[in-house]
Amino acid sequence: MDAADDLSVWPLSTTRLAHGDLAVGGVPLTEVADRFGTPAYLLDEADVRERCRAYAHAFPDAHVLYAAKAFLCRAMAHWVKEEGLGLDVCSAGELELAVTTGFPAARIVLHGNAKSPEDLRAALRLGVGRIVIDSASEIARLAAAVPPGSRQKVLVRVVPGIAAGGHSKIQTGTDDQKFGLSITDGSAQHAIARILDQSGIELVGLHCHLGSQITSDKPFLCAVRRLVGLMARIKDHHGITLPELDLGGGHGIAYRPGEDALDITTLARKVRAELTESCAAAGLAVPRLVVEPGRAIAGPAGVALYRVLSVKRTSDRTFVAVDGGMSDNPRPALYGVRYLPRLIGRRSTAASAPVTVVGRHCEAGDVLAADIQLPSDTRPGDLLAVPVAGAYHLSMASGYNLVGRPPVVAVADGQARLLVRRESLEDFRSRDVGL
Repeated sequence: MDAADDLSVWPLSTTRLAHGDLAVGGVPLTEVADRFGTPAYLLDEADVRERCRAYAHAFPDAHVLYAAKAFLCRAMAHWVKEEGLGLDVCSAGELELAVTTGFPAARIVLHGNAKSPEDLRAALRLGVGRIVIDSASEIARLAAAVPPGSRQKVLVRVVPGIAAGGHSKIQTGTDDQKFGLSITDGSAQHAIARILDQSGIELVGLHCHLGSQITSDKPFLCAVRRLVGLMARIKDHHGITLPELDLGGGHGIAYRPGEDALDITTLARKVRAELTESCAAAGLAVPRLVVEPGRAIAGPAGVALYRVLSVKRTSDRTFVAVDGGMSDNPRPALYGVRYLPRLIGRRSTAASAPVTVVGRHCEAGDVLAADIQLPSDTRPGDLLAVPVAGAYHLSMASGYNLVGRPPVVAVADGQARLLVRRESLEDFRSRDVGL
C-alpha cells in the first residue's frame, strides 16, 4: 500500500470519502476547513476516550495520569475526568484551568523543574494530590508555604541515569540535564533525608521521567530496578516503605506508517512483573504504580489542516508553502519530527513527486515535512491534512509573525464543535498596552 493511502496513523474513526476527502468522527475534513478556516486543529473525541480506556485497561491497578503539557483545554480535562484518569500539570495555569473546569484537585500532580512561588501557592490553595520535588531548594520553599497543621504529599523526581527517547533534546533520564535529582551523586538521597525532616511535607513515593518518544519497554524495566533499589535503601536508612512509584510517561507513537510505537499492553505486563520481582528480592511491599501518558493519548487523535498558498519549483526541489508553519507546529524544527501530510478534497490522477512542505514564517527552518510525496499537480488552494497532530502543537504554538494560533475543533458522531477559538488580531491589540 502507498504510504499516502495508509490510514494506520490517523484517528481511529477515519474513513475515506469520495473525491479524495477523509472524514474523522463522521465529519468530512473539507467541511471542517470550510467552516472553521485554516490552519486548524481537529481532535477526535472518541479516539481520545478510547485511548484513555486502553490505558485504564492495561494498567488496572495503577494510577494513570494524563500529561496535560501534551494538550489541554477545558473539554480535554472533562474527557479525561470522565474516563477516570488523573492529571499531570506543570504550572499554575494548567492547574487553574483544570480545577475551574471541575477536575478534582486530589487527582492532580504538579510537576516542574523550576516551580514559581505562584505555582506552589496555587497547588496548596487548590489542594493538589501530589507535588513532585525536583530540586533541593524547592523543599524549603514548599515547607514554608504549607499552612500550619497541614501536610502536603510529595514525590521526589529521581534521575536514574538512563538514556532513552527519540532525540537528545527530549531525553530526561540522564544526569546531564535540568530535571530531577541524581541517584549517582547522592542528590536524591540527600533531598529525601531533608524532606523526612519537614513536618509539613509527607514523602509518599519516587518519580522519574526518562524522556519522550520511547518505543522500547527496556528503559522502563531498568528504571523499575533502580528505583526499587533506592526504595530499599530508604527503608534501610530511614525505616519507611514508600507506597508509590511513578514511572512518568514518554510512550512513543508512530508519526508515519510503519514506524515503531510502544505497545502499552506489553509494557504494563512487563513492568508489573519486574516491579513484583524486584520488590520481592528487596523485601519490599509492592508500591502503587503511576504512569503519565500524554502524547500517546492526544497525539494520534489529532489532525492539522492547512491550505496551500504557493508552489515554488527550484532546480533542486519543490516547495509547497502552507498558511501555517512553525508557529503552530515547532516540533520539526526543534527535534526533527517527521510528518506525512496528505492532499484532501480532490482526487488527483497525477503521479506523485517529492516535495518539501514549508510554512509561511521568516525562517529557513520553517519546514513541516521534508522530502515527502504529493501529487505533482498540487497547487495553491489545495487542502493538506497532517495526522498525529494532537500533542505538542497548540501547547507549543507561538505568536511568531503575529499569525495567530489556530482553533481546536472537536468531532464526534458526525458533529463538529469549536473547543478553542482562533487567536485574532484583536487579541494581539488588546494585549499590547504600551502606546
